[in-house]
Amino acid sequence: MEDPSPQLRPIRCEDAEHYTWGSNCDGWHLVNNAALSVIEEQMPPGAAEVLHYHERAQQFFFVVSGEAVMEVDGQQVRLTARDGIQVLPGVRHKIRNASKKPVRFLVISQPPSHEDRVVVEDQ
Repeated sequence: MEDPSPQLRPIRCEDAEHYTWGSNCDGWHLVNNAALSVIEEQMPPGAAEVLHYHERAQQFFFVVSGEAVMEVDGQQVRLTARDGIQVLPGVRHKIRNASKKPVRFLVISQPPSHEDRVVVEDQ
């Protein structure tokens, strides 16, 4: 059997571009093109992102395992495995792991959000 075309190959963290951010947090670019970004991220206990917003990108955060607290527009929402939340452009937000176990989640951005991030508060 021939190898499938690149579009039909499974996308895995093990094969994806990896990066680190914040305090020992990991990210893997699963899809990274001009129209869409899908990233799987892992945060250790106690890690947190800085408060920020995106001018153009909308995002969807989906917890794969563990639990996280999302602050969205000043309100806190606890997310556990299989919970998600949409964040629209211009809405201030941050995610943190207040639990004692790592949390893994997907961040889906349309369009990609890396060039679009405005930091409101540094840690």
